[in-house]
Amino acid sequence: MNEAVIEIRKIKAKYGDRTVLHDISTDFHRAEIKVVLGTSGCGKTTLLKHAIGLLTPCEGSVTILGTKIGELDSPETMAMLKRIGVMYQYGALLGSLTVGANIALPLKMHTKLSDELIEEIVRDKLHSVKLDIAYDLFPGELSGGMRKRAAIARALVLDPPILFCDEPSAGLDPVTSKGLDELLKEIRDRLGVTIVVITHEIESIKTIADSIIYLEKGRVLYDGSLEKALQLTEGPVSNFFNRVENSTAAQESKGKSTLTVRSTL
Repeated sequence: MNEAVIEIRKIKAKYGDRTVLHDISTDFHRAEIKVVLGTSGCGKTTLLKHAIGLLTPCEGSVTILGTKIGELDSPETMAMLKRIGVMYQYGALLGSLTVGANIALPLKMHTKLSDELIEEIVRDKLHSVKLDIAYDLFPGELSGGMRKRAAIARALVLDPPILFCDEPSAGLDPVTSKGLDELLKEIRDRLGVTIVVITHEIESIKTIADSIIYLEKGRVLYDGSLEKALQLTEGPVSNFFNRVENSTAAQESKGKSTLTVRSTL
């Protein structure tokens, strides 16, 4: 197993008097794609906010790349946040700026590179996500899949070793979604980036995940390889995968029966 780049140990999180995370421990390993799963309100987003230092746990600790994360405004935490790329669910691109200018923003904010070098880096990142044509376009001129790729390029522009993706395939058709999944795997393989993903798309999970962590009511019910998770025959994790498969099978069966009825008319 590769070394852990994020170590979460016995964290507890609260919103007011409500405990959202109970004694959570997990690791995210180098060059691994790990998917965070669970029902709505189970604590997925809260866990990720702690994992990237945006929230401080009531108890326990979060260590990123060997540095224990403290308060959000501490110098150590601020420096660490620059080493984490985040792809938001809907891209979060600024509509008034071109795609090239959107991707250049982190470089302009956090480096003293020349405009010429920044443009070269931005064009290289766009090429790496197969979006060369988008440099001078505005976000509103892009398809949903292209906006997602542009968001990934911006998240990677500072060459972070860790990438977080929030529902990367949400709202995409199956073909575009598959292409995005393959891109994430390519990034992992080519750059050795650790990728943490929140998604409910079952086919995406089966395509990209090396491991999963499944939460329910703020507790870890499963934390391990996707292969072993798919072998489970009972419990919430098994139900999650089988419920989707059974639903698909039922829809296919319904479609066949409809065709049969119509053919007899």
